[in-house]
Amino acid sequence: MARRRKVSGEELELWRRVAARAERLHPAPKSEPAPLLQKPQPKPTPPIEEPFSFEPFRMGQTAAGLPGRHDLKPALHDRISGQPVRMDRKAFTRMKRGKLVPDARIDLHGMRLDRAHPALTRFILQSHAADHRLVLVITGKGKRAKDDGPIPTPRGVLKHNVPQWLAMPPLSQVVLQVAQAHISHGGEGAYYVYLRRNR
Repeated sequence: MARRRKVSGEELELWRRVAARAERLHPAPKSEPAPLLQKPQPKPTPPIEEPFSFEPFRMGQTAAGLPGRHDLKPALHDRISGQPVRMDRKAFTRMKRGKLVPDARIDLHGMRLDRAHPALTRFILQSHAADHRLVLVITGKGKRAKDDGPIPTPRGVLKHNVPQWLAMPPLSQVVLQVAQAHISHGGEGAYYVYLRRNR
């Protein structure tokens, strides 16, 4: 094998020209001057906070009061006393004070609804035919039941139904005023029913 001869000056010059026009596959990184490093500023130390203190707290202090009964209607007493007075004002005041004596009375206490409604209807119509003006309807206060369900159950079924029956035909045509009885005539367990004049 022949030994390689030395590169001539012309060949070296040619190589330099070719190398100057060729692009490098891996160009050398440009050397940039290193940025001047600044001395780091010390971080300000946060102020020392006092330990957090809790205000005194009592269990349930922001809770609302106990919920009332689930009765969407106003109380029965409020509904009856809120009715306009359609009879003579002076007679109404005497009736509310228990000064007027009822002409007749019926005791529905202990009856079931299917017996009480016809009995009340018969009594009111007969009293009107007999020219009675003031009659007493005794319903009783009703038994207090547990209110353990979402649907309200009013105390005293008859006590709540009698005013509705008196406000419906045929009784509404002869009834002029309904009011809660005075304590001497039964109080919350009875109603005064003032009838229209029989013509």
